[in-house]
Amino acid sequence: MRDFRLLWAGETTSMLGSSVASVALPLVAVVTLHASTFTVGLLTAAAWLPWLLAGLPAGAWVDRSRKRPMMQVCNTVSMAVFASVPIAAWLGALTMTHLLVAATVGGVARVFFTLAYRAYLPTLVGGERLLEANTRLQGSESAAQIAGPGLAGLLAQAFGAVSGVLADVVSFGVAVLCLRAVRARETRRVDTADRRLLAEIRDGLRFVVHDPYLRTLTTFSAMSNIALMGFKSIQVVYLARHLGAGPGQIGVVLALAGAGGLFGATLAGRVASRFGTARGFLLCEMFAAPMTLLGPIGGGATGLALFTAAGFGTGVGFVASNVLTGTFRQQYCPAGLFGRVTASTSALNYGAIPLGGLLGGVLGETIGVRETLWLMAAAQVLSVAVLLFGPIRPLRDFPPPRGSGVPA
Repeated sequence: MRDFRLLWAGETTSMLGSSVASVALPLVAVVTLHASTFTVGLLTAAAWLPWLLAGLPAGAWVDRSRKRPMMQVCNTVSMAVFASVPIAAWLGALTMTHLLVAATVGGVARVFFTLAYRAYLPTLVGGERLLEANTRLQGSESAAQIAGPGLAGLLAQAFGAVSGVLADVVSFGVAVLCLRAVRARETRRVDTADRRLLAEIRDGLRFVVHDPYLRTLTTFSAMSNIALMGFKSIQVVYLARHLGAGPGQIGVVLALAGAGGLFGATLAGRVASRFGTARGFLLCEMFAAPMTLLGPIGGGATGLALFTAAGFGTGVGFVASNVLTGTFRQQYCPAGLFGRVTASTSALNYGAIPLGGLLGGVLGETIGVRETLWLMAAAQVLSVAVLLFGPIRPLRDFPPPRGSGVPA
């Protein structure tokens, strides 16, 4: 498993850098450029908008191409784009437009990388070790989300907010080197080379629309992501301007909140063994959604404590459920369609994120930041109704792979 360990090490480093940047970029906007609440929400939206614009064609290109070289190109592009931010800051030329463009271009690279990465993993580790691999990777991502905000806060306190973006640049460089050292090679698929791109995209969309399980999961995820990102897009504004937290405190609060994700990743396998994969997923979501209601309660130290508890609880449930559904999709979908199917679901799931970011920013400006957090938390709870009235509710385990001949 040398190749998986290299992939794991590179992605863990990159995820740590991205976790730092997810706090550093809004901090640069708020502290350095004195951006409004709406502009901070727009920054979040810009990073995720490429899923709506490029997600579907990207899935078709991923199915046509070798995955590892595409991942290397994406990491290299991200490294160059985000390197321009600290350079512009040091030259005194950084603007909000520059931040928005960097977030958008980095988002395009992330679209291609994520689709290639998810399609590459099953070929690298094999189906029998897929849950274990996803658990490790999700655990690393959760650990990065714990360390990243704290590190971003420390870097911002010591060297300025833009230093966190530089840390992200370095992490992309490490990921590129790790991918180059992977020895496993793929054979390029040629069966789709002569087909039109639109026809391939339709294949992926048709598969999702006609499958009741993927259709339900996609609809739920889109609704959940709108609420979650509407909440997260203005959380730095809420912590800084309403609870009076400084950059260091914000980093600590978000790091402690992110610790729930690490616990959730380690919990996923046990939940699946005891309750079943489908029932365990549903229980995780039913636990996580109500926890968001704790976020907007109180002020001062009490408010910070409750916000941390909300983040910890949602992290436990959401990360555990992501491990279970991510493994299900990788096992369930045909390999030749995987990129297009993932792109079809992700275009809606991740495409909802910029809508949530914009919604959070607009509502934060019009009805108030705390009131917007309440509204997004309530929407998160209501989104679980899609699961409770869907085909997954009566199942103990997710169905077997399509075309396997095993009855669901």
